[in-house]
Amino acid sequence: METYIVDWLGLLVRWAHFIVGVAWIGASFYFIWLDNHLEAPKVAADRERGVSGELWAVHGGGFYQAQKYQVAPPALPETLHWFKWEAYTTFITGFFLLCLVYYYGASTQLIDPAVAELSPAAAIAIGVGSIAGGWLVYDVLCRSPLGQNEKLLALVMALLLAAAAWGLCQVFGGRGAYIHFGAIIGTIMVANVFFVIIPGQRELVKAKREGRLPDPVHGLSGKQRSVHNTYFTLPVLFTMISSHYAMTFGHRWNWLILVALSLAGALIRVWFVLRHKGRASPVPLVAGLALLAGTAIAIAPPRAPAAPAGETVVLAEVKAIIDRRCASCHAAKPTQEGFATAPKGFRLDSERLIRANAAFIHQQTVTQRVMPPGNITEMTDDERELVRRWFLSGSYRR
Repeated sequence: METYIVDWLGLLVRWAHFIVGVAWIGASFYFIWLDNHLEAPKVAADRERGVSGELWAVHGGGFYQAQKYQVAPPALPETLHWFKWEAYTTFITGFFLLCLVYYYGASTQLIDPAVAELSPAAAIAIGVGSIAGGWLVYDVLCRSPLGQNEKLLALVMALLLAAAAWGLCQVFGGRGAYIHFGAIIGTIMVANVFFVIIPGQRELVKAKREGRLPDPVHGLSGKQRSVHNTYFTLPVLFTMISSHYAMTFGHRWNWLILVALSLAGALIRVWFVLRHKGRASPVPLVAGLALLAGTAIAIAPPRAPAAPAGETVVLAEVKAIIDRRCASCHAAKPTQEGFATAPKGFRLDSERLIRANAAFIHQQTVTQRVMPPGNITEMTDDERELVRRWFLSGSYRR
């Protein structure tokens, strides 16, 4: 019953995380697009009121006019809409999901004894510490003189994030390392909203209500962090889906793959932002796509040596291995603690299913060696070799 409840919690929280994340990212992308498409106001009266840019749009059968003030309007409206809860709820649901999947199930989802021998408590402490530390380092850099030089700041952050990717992959299994890298960046994004953007906006509103001239530094600081957030978005989204692709997190150079794909996402986002401004150099886009293509080519598995001609591996031998090492999870009724049903509904508890999924079994246990997770059932190299010969000889077809 406990695992059944955990499964339902996972479903509901993941669903909520997806919904609020879409709302936050959609709003963020929209405002970046909006800000980069503003035109000088055509009406002199608008310019006199402090309007610095405006945009007309048509959507859903209606016309909209958006205006942006250089600092603030002469008088605040009665109703002022804030965009913050999308970010906050994304963090809340994301952290809950991290606890539910990777901390509650640390022994299988986070720890890999082949990478580092950690206790669940130590692994969780490292995970939480890396997330909090990532924000603190980033915030100090932004508030330092380095924060006034965007290009140099970007370079330093890229190097620090690369170091974080390497470090996480030295202590956690690939899945856990990737998701914590994403959690570091995602936390920076939310903390930017909570500690910088929203307080700055509150100060602007307070100054107007008190009749003071608002300090434009708050708007500039908020703008800087908002731009950072938009470049962080695609790398975060990659880490969210990366657990489905063992070819990345399961590779021996997984940290370098993580850096390359994150950088590719950031570069592609740079191109979109430039495109919004109307002066889109193709260099960031080409560089991002080249990184994706180069990574795909570099990590392509080598051609496996053929099995001896005419060799036949008896299915019963392979099934015995699957029963010992895999079926404790991938069965109609899993016996592995923490699993109420087979992960993703993927079962290997019959000869028919083993034959039908031969290519996937070979990929996960031999080519990428990511199953069993953390080698929790202690699959041996000899057993993996037998699976390799069974698949490459075509014995699974007989």
